[in-house]
Amino acid sequence: MKKTLISTCAAACIAALAGCAQSEPAPAEPDHSAHAEHSEHSEHSEHSGHSGHSGHNHPADGGPVPAGMAEAADPTYPVGTKVTLAADHMPGMEGAPATIVGAYDTTAYAVSYMPTDGSEPVANHKWVVQEEIKGAGKETLAAGTEVTLEADHMPGMKGAAATIDSSTDETVYVVDVEADGMTMTNHKWVVESEIRAS
Repeated sequence: MKKTLISTCAAACIAALAGCAQSEPAPAEPDHSAHAEHSEHSEHSEHSGHSGHSGHNHPADGGPVPAGMAEAADPTYPVGTKVTLAADHMPGMEGAPATIVGAYDTTAYAVSYMPTDGSEPVANHKWVVQEEIKGAGKETLAAGTEVTLEADHMPGMKGAAATIDSSTDETVYVVDVEADGMTMTNHKWVVESEIRAS
């Protein structure tokens, strides 16, 4: 009796699995054409957690800039200028309209870091400025330099161990931007090459 019951269960499982194998294969790339209006919002929702560089969880208000930052004397885009962003730091940012709320002379760094909250490592995060790196001093830090972040742009960033990936001495801007259905004020940072005149 036991052998018959086990044989019957095994046969049923094999039949069920065989039925699954005969169903139509899933397409390699999902068709999002029917969801074009929702694609950007969905992408932001899927990536709003802190899972590597593809997702960002920026606050709605980025808050003040670090103390001691030098305002740019003659920026290409003065405070109040309406611009279009060419940066792709987060979903919906590229092509988004923005307003310049600050322009600064400093060094900006792309960094890779291990978040302090146990999230996935973040690669090539753009940007962290000189004043947001513990003990950075005034000299530009070389690629490969290991540092500790004082920036608090996203959860798990402040106090994180990081490595400098690259740097730029372009003018660095703070912007108010509407990206992916979210209005952000004092968003830090966008460098000059990532901005277009509106």
